[in-house]
Amino acid sequence: MDRRSFLKTSALGGSAAAASTLAAPAYAQGKRTLTMVTSWPRGFAVLDDAATYMENMVSEMSDGTLTIDKKAPGELVGALEVFDAVTSGQADMYHSADYYFIGQHPGYAYFTAVPFGGTAQEVSNWYYHGGGEQLHDELGSIFNLKGLLAGNSGSQSGGWFRKEINSAADFNGLKFRMPGLGGQVLGKLGASVQNIPGGELYQALSSGALDGLEWVGPMADERAGFQEVAKVYYTAGFHEPGSALSSSVNLDVWNELTDQHKAILRYASMATTQFQLAETLANNGAALARLQAQGVKTMQFSDDVWDAFGKASAEVMDGYMDDPLFAKIRESFEASLANSASWINKSDGYYVQQRVRVLGG
Repeated sequence: MDRRSFLKTSALGGSAAAASTLAAPAYAQGKRTLTMVTSWPRGFAVLDDAATYMENMVSEMSDGTLTIDKKAPGELVGALEVFDAVTSGQADMYHSADYYFIGQHPGYAYFTAVPFGGTAQEVSNWYYHGGGEQLHDELGSIFNLKGLLAGNSGSQSGGWFRKEINSAADFNGLKFRMPGLGGQVLGKLGASVQNIPGGELYQALSSGALDGLEWVGPMADERAGFQEVAKVYYTAGFHEPGSALSSSVNLDVWNELTDQHKAILRYASMATTQFQLAETLANNGAALARLQAQGVKTMQFSDDVWDAFGKASAEVMDGYMDDPLFAKIRESFEASLANSASWINKSDGYYVQQRVRVLGG
């Protein structure tokens, strides 16, 4: 698919050309402002934190010559409309999770997380040293985007439930929120899977529109208040072992930027990834303890449930292998994962096992 054929079928349709004209980056006395639409309500823990950090970092690194005007959902477009807004030129860049956009191309899942995929470190290894960034750009070129990763929330929890999951059969008929390929895995187990923006999740869970959901992890989940309406919390999930965020830029806009401003955006996005991951991992433990103090029961899925996740995951992933670009991205990712794991399992992984054995905790 080329850019022109995409624009003809875009959800924004005929408004694309007019929007592109209206959204040209602002210039004033040598300064440039980029409009960044996001999928996160203002003040949303972890996710809007990352978008705000990048906004501030770009301004500081450029000494104010390049600034970002961050828009929350509803201020310009909806939470899940940011991809179309940027590819068409209605906005200059977005901050979101690329697996929201697997309807545009399933390969986008790899730039957030895939079932049984990489940890945050393994994703970075692939992206910056295993060809991932180049594949992000190859995929983005179809949609007039320059890819940037800008955040990683680490391993995400298995989710909030009203009742315990004792077998894979308990997912049958369950109304559950999970985006990306992970949601398709639960669909194979019989769940009624929904992709609802983060700002609407509390209401959906409290009203009964959802029986359960996954969001991020203890810090973000506590701030969202899910513990008020569900008390069963699975702390490990199969679907997002290291969830990256993206802050991709309209390719026409990117090509117009100076080399300095391109470098600032790229390095600010890298700094944002490190900042967000550290923020999450530094706060999840204390947040989990507070959730438990409020009566939340923390659990792990049984081995037979994990086995069901694995079987269904393979079926979902294999189902996209007739797409050459998906296959190319998957093969690159899995080769990098195997290479990283061959050392991590023998070093960091083994060390942590021994530390727990010797010191506890």
